[in-house]
Amino acid sequence: MYKTFYSLASTPFSKELKPSEAFTSPTYQGALNSLDYLKKSRGIGLLIGDPGAGKTFTLRSFKEALNPSLYHVIYFPLSTGGVMDFYRGLAYGLGEDPKFRKVDLFRQIQNGTERMFRERKVTLVFILDEMHMAKDAFLQDLAILFNFQMDSSNPFILILAGLPHLKTRLALNNNKPLTQRIIMKYQFQPLSNEDVSSYITHHLKVAGANMPIFTDAALEAIALRSQGWPRVINKLTVNCLLFGSQLKKNQIDEEIVQLAIEDGEF
Repeated sequence: MYKTFYSLASTPFSKELKPSEAFTSPTYQGALNSLDYLKKSRGIGLLIGDPGAGKTFTLRSFKEALNPSLYHVIYFPLSTGGVMDFYRGLAYGLGEDPKFRKVDLFRQIQNGTERMFRERKVTLVFILDEMHMAKDAFLQDLAILFNFQMDSSNPFILILAGLPHLKTRLALNNNKPLTQRIIMKYQFQPLSNEDVSSYITHHLKVAGANMPIFTDAALEAIALRSQGWPRVINKLTVNCLLFGSQLKKNQIDEEIVQLAIEDGEF
């Protein structure tokens, strides 16, 4: 309903947003620059941020920018499954029929990765999401699994993504073998108040808005309540559009924002 009322051609703040349409905030661009460094260097990188910071969207942008003839991406969102489930998932991602024993799976993954790199000139990109859920035994296994040629070669890119407390866990002594191999670390920061305003305006323009929909005071109220986290901004802004259209408000002011906050318990 609000799309028609505000003359929008598409749904703003949609998950289907193309990377080319994204708002290039300093933190988003910084993450892409860090991932580009990891791509050139190869090895292990760490990407962390609060819930709704934009980690997964950034990883998708990075993936879509890779040349598919030079890179093969295996995305694995960590669940509560065990290490063997993870090993089998990687083997499937390599196009292999997983072996039964852990030691055989280990060799299968390492050999498959090296064959792709040496023979086909394709670099495997392993993206492990939700890594803050990983058990210590899992993290310790990663240090062994991604040790190639007695730690003399990196025929892969491994990205560990998760919430900020993953960084604290990696600092523990028992996880140092993995931490010491990490060559890139990046932590997402919230958008500034100015960037929140630019972010909302940008996404509304992408959706087809041809006039300002939010007052400056409304944008400031959204920035304050969301604390600069994109997912909260998205949900709160859409809630504002719903209320604004229901109340026939051509421009959304801070009173509408307050109604949206109370309704959504932001």
